Amino acid sequence: MPAKRASEKAIRVLLVDDHPVVRRGLAACLAEHPQLRVVGEAADGHEAVREAGRLRPDLMLVDINMPGLDGLQVCEAVRQSAPETRVVILSVHNRPDYIERALAAGARGYLLKDIPPAQLTDALIRIHAGEVVLSPQVTQTAVTQWMRHQGRARRSTNLSRREQEVLALIAQGLTNKEIAQRLGVSVRTVETHRERIMNKLNLRTVAALTRYAIAEGLVPLQENRT
Repeated sequence: MPAKRASEKAIRVLLVDDHPVVRRGLAACLAEHPQLRVVGEAADGHEAVREAGRLRPDLMLVDINMPGLDGLQVCEAVRQSAPETRVVILSVHNRPDYIERALAAGARGYLLKDIPPAQLTDALIRIHAGEVVLSPQVTQTAVTQWMRHQGRARRSTNLSRREQEVLALIAQGLTNKEIAQRLGVSVRTVETHRERIMNKLNLRTVAALTRYAIAEGLVPLQENRT
C-alpha cells in the first residue's frame, strides 16, 4: 500500500525524442528516481501533442530537432492544448534564437544534453515545483544576448511592485488568466499591467520580457548545478 501511494504522487513525465536510444536512456535515468515516473513516449512532434492531450503529464521532456513538428512548435501547441503540462527542452543546441523561442513558447526549462543524470532529475523536480531552470551555459547565452540588444541600463525600478510581480509570472510562462488567478485580480487588470510593462520597458514580445526578467533577477530562476 505505501508503494502505491508513492507511485500516485510521482511526477508524471512524457519523453519526446525521435531517437529510440535516447528515449531508452532517459527512461532508465528517470526510473532511478522515486519521484519521477515515465508515463509515455513520443517519436515525433505530432505524436507528442497527441500524447500530451491523452496522458496529461506533469512534465514533457522534449528534443528540438524532430520530424513533423519540432520541439519548439510542440511547446507552443502544448501550451494551448494542455497548459497544465510543463514543457522542458532538452537539446544539444545552445543557440540564442532557440532559447528565445523556447521561452516565448512557455518552456519552463532549457537543458543541454550533456547534463549529468543526477542534475537532470533534480532540474525536473524543481521545474515541477514552479522554478524555471536553465543549464548554466544557456543562462549565460540568454543574458548576454539580452545585454547586447538592450544595453546595460537597469529599468526594473521603473516598474511598480505589482508590475514586477506580473512580469515575473509572464516570464514563468503563465497566461493572463493564470496570472489573474494567482494574484486575485481580473484578467483585464493583468492585461493592463502587461501593456504598461511593455510600454515602460519598450519590449514587445514575451521572449524579450523573459530575457529582461532573467537578467534583472525577477524570476525564481536557478541554473542547473554543476
